[in-house]
Amino acid sequence: MLFPDEEKAVDQLKDSVVSSVQESMAQVQMDSEELASVGKKNIEEEFFSASLAPAHSLWTSDARSSVRLRIEEGCPEEPVTVHQMFIASVEKYGNMHALSSKKNNKWEEITFLEYYQFCRRAAKSFIKLGLKRFHGVAILGFNSAEWFYSAVGAIMAGGIMTGIYATNSPEACQYVASDSKANIIVVENQKQLDKILQIRDRLPHLKAIVQYSGQLQQKISNLYSWKEFMQLGQEVSEKQLDEIISSQRANQCCILIYTSGTTGKPKGVMLSHDNITWTANHASRVGDMQPADTKQESLVSYLPLSHIAAQIYDLWTGIQWGELVYFAQPDALKGSLVYTLREVCPTSHMGVPRVWEKMMEKIKQEISQCGYVKKKLVTWAMSVSLEANRKCMQKDDEKPFLFSLAESFVLQKLRAELGLSRCQKFFSGAAPISSETVQFFLGLNIRLYEAYGMSESTGPHFMSGPKAYNLPSCGKVVPGCQYKMANVDSEGTGEICFWGRNIFMGFLNMEDKTREALDDDGWLHSGDLGRIDEEGFLYITGRIKELIITAGGENVPPVPIEEAVKKELPFISNAMLIGDKRKFLSMFLTLKCCSNTETMEPTEELSVEAVEFCRQLGSQATKVSDIIGGRAKEVHRAIQEGIDRVNSAATSNAQRIQKWTILRKDFSVSGGELGPTMKLRRPVVLEMYHEDIESLYQG
Repeated sequence: MLFPDEEKAVDQLKDSVVSSVQESMAQVQMDSEELASVGKKNIEEEFFSASLAPAHSLWTSDARSSVRLRIEEGCPEEPVTVHQMFIASVEKYGNMHALSSKKNNKWEEITFLEYYQFCRRAAKSFIKLGLKRFHGVAILGFNSAEWFYSAVGAIMAGGIMTGIYATNSPEACQYVASDSKANIIVVENQKQLDKILQIRDRLPHLKAIVQYSGQLQQKISNLYSWKEFMQLGQEVSEKQLDEIISSQRANQCCILIYTSGTTGKPKGVMLSHDNITWTANHASRVGDMQPADTKQESLVSYLPLSHIAAQIYDLWTGIQWGELVYFAQPDALKGSLVYTLREVCPTSHMGVPRVWEKMMEKIKQEISQCGYVKKKLVTWAMSVSLEANRKCMQKDDEKPFLFSLAESFVLQKLRAELGLSRCQKFFSGAAPISSETVQFFLGLNIRLYEAYGMSESTGPHFMSGPKAYNLPSCGKVVPGCQYKMANVDSEGTGEICFWGRNIFMGFLNMEDKTREALDDDGWLHSGDLGRIDEEGFLYITGRIKELIITAGGENVPPVPIEEAVKKELPFISNAMLIGDKRKFLSMFLTLKCCSNTETMEPTEELSVEAVEFCRQLGSQATKVSDIIGGRAKEVHRAIQEGIDRVNSAATSNAQRIQKWTILRKDFSVSGGELGPTMKLRRPVVLEMYHEDIESLYQG
């Protein structure tokens, strides 16, 4: 049931949309069947059906159930489904370019109207293959236009879309596909297909597999090429699809995001249509993303779409605001990303912290290889930019004349080398970013706007932006969202709790885990510790589950200590504090190394930065094996001195690092120590290196 004000808002919105669609349809050449699919009658039905499905609770663990939305009094935004959001964008941006893919060395673009029609075709094919209401369509592969068509098409067809990380093992794929009752799995290529074929017999709900890239190498029943798949739905009428679309409600589940399982088996985060459409609308406003009818934004899609950060940023915000999305090459994170960036020069760019760190390491390496004069000039320009940006926290603050010189003669050229010459907005999300990385990019006059949130909050709940920037905070709460601090201590630190239209429906088939995450009043408990300053800026101080409690009962947040060590010792790649239930703290260290360009596995070879650091210490080490086991005494001495400096700032003796060891190889996703978004998987590391830990505490 809608309140009178809500009914009035719906009527006004409906009239506006119908009028707008009629005008735009007169300008767009479509055949009679296409016109019928998005004509006045269907648009009217779309907005008459904006009422919500009956619901009695704020949460559920059943994919077929509905939830009460957290709509506050006076909230102006009427809930809309994903299809309603898309059709509204087609009205406004129908003839503008939406997606661009590189094929045969040439960029090929499609419009929003074509994008919408491809999604409808995919939806009809899913229906033909027997997709059941609220059953899954799992997508396994690298970002592409076909990934987008499958995602939107699955939702239009009444299914629930879920991404599977391309790095997942066959067993991990089986868990997600089984848990989501996937009727169809869409795979990128033969490599991903092979994983599914290994587990096919263990997927009772699976009806078909679709491969969207490359030729099919074998004839298997219910396996389709992308071309075959897109032709399957020709027999399904537009009316049948429209009836399924019009039956959907904004408070029903349409997406599953699986957590990476860093602290147990993955949980399926159920997100409603309203979670997606509301967040796509609001979060991007903080980052100053512009609607296409004002200025079309462009971006490069390369981060895993299985993760909520990339999905909201690339896919759903792209539809909401009419952005032009370029798809990177599958080897983007192996080195080709910078070439794509240089070609397309996006206006906005997002990376997880590890991506920004890798970019920083690459720039440092190139600077180190410059001649004396050029190196001095770059170093001067970056120091001027860093100082100016530190003093001028708001982007429109007036900067000194020296900064203008540095910007014009040096920094603009450096950013152009990265493909960021037109980029105005830079975002970091999915994990905390180090202060060293933020400061380095300030030296390039690049402000990294940090977003903080969870899969369970549909991505960002707090964000930095041009009008909400204060280092080292991760910004202010997104307008329309709320927060509270639970169990606040004497220093003002407490657990951060979330409330708003972006809060998830619940964990699929996990009532107990849902009850753990949501309190009796419906607040989402993040598990993160932080404090809020007087201006409303949030500062993350640690994670409850990551807190190390020593044998003496001392609570030690590991992240600040780990970051301090990496800051003191720039050739350290990863630092992990150990000491839960132990008498003292120890630390694992890994060195910065080169990676195999094919497998992305860390090698024995030290990075250029690490080799240079060793040279400065008087060591000729070029490999990890040259340093571990007591070799390279100069390096060991430097590490101990760095740790001593960190220990001197410790708040108590219990927070001092007593022992440390260098591991034989760096952490990686393929090695299992890092999750898909490069987060440290502490429980996994503790188990993998159990013997090394015990040796630290012997005697």
